[in-house]
Amino acid sequence: MRFVTLGLACVALLLSGGVASAQEQMGDADYRPVVADPAFALAEGPRVVLDQGHGSEQTIDGRYRGFAALAAADGYRVTTTARPFDDGGLDGVDILVIANAAGPSPDQGDPSAFTPSEIEAINDWVEAGGALLFAADHAPHGTAAQALAARFGVGMGLGYAFRLTPDDIAPTGLTSNLDYRFAPGDETGHPILTGRSPGERVAHVHTFTGQSLSPPPGAFVLLPMSEGYFEGADRDTLGLIRERLRQGDAAPVALDGLATRIVGGAQGLAMRWGQGRLVVLGEAGFMTAQRIKFPPESGRPDLRFGLSTTDNDNSQFVLNLLHWLAGPLTPGA
Repeated sequence: MRFVTLGLACVALLLSGGVASAQEQMGDADYRPVVADPAFALAEGPRVVLDQGHGSEQTIDGRYRGFAALAAADGYRVTTTARPFDDGGLDGVDILVIANAAGPSPDQGDPSAFTPSEIEAINDWVEAGGALLFAADHAPHGTAAQALAARFGVGMGLGYAFRLTPDDIAPTGLTSNLDYRFAPGDETGHPILTGRSPGERVAHVHTFTGQSLSPPPGAFVLLPMSEGYFEGADRDTLGLIRERLRQGDAAPVALDGLATRIVGGAQGLAMRWGQGRLVVLGEAGFMTAQRIKFPPESGRPDLRFGLSTTDNDNSQFVLNLLHWLAGPLTPGA
């Protein structure tokens, strides 16, 4: 499948501690996906349902409008639900999408965005043939999502994943914008990376500040984290590491006590679960089109990221994962 993205600037989102506080992050209304060979006739495909009942800002009319537009262009019927998952929230759903659910504040006890009953309802639904796309990126989203992830055997790093970089890539010496590149044959045959034909092969995925995942046995690692990947607890921690690097500290000194090395981790996993399938991702923004709008007095142009960038295969990755999730559906399970 070939896709074309119209009228978008090619940009990279770099983590910066000096961004104006009045900035506004929003869905990119200029994003217009065109899928040349849709998987389904218009609005006749599986029902892709975006969860909007658990505090996420990734809404179909807001930050996740780009994801919804791409799925609709491929023929899926895209809608939302705000109902609890143990009380009708899974009715009529073919592919459930949960992106950056938000839990209660820490002083309210259990930080999970989902009740134990909801977690069991989702587990039973997937086991029976449902398909789940579950994304949770940098802190605090992992804390809200980890109980559900644990039900599927997936661990979450809960912080900010990053890698050290040469000065010509990121002058600060680190970046939380991560690149995953695949040469022909590297994909080990998983259809999310190979696609259904050579024209759908994914060669490069770029993510925009997320967390790490710990894969359970049997999971296929889509986006592997190996040598040179680390995780800090929060944005302030990354700022402190960056400052140490700027002052000339060697990497081991700059990282000491502030970051953990990611070993055998991932930012994307695909799994079979009973009769169903699920994809778990440690970053949500790369699957949609967003922009950061700065106040006029800053003189800074809008910064677009995610599907609004064209120097990667993120759009094809999203299409491929939806195709894989749609494969063995029990319709309306």
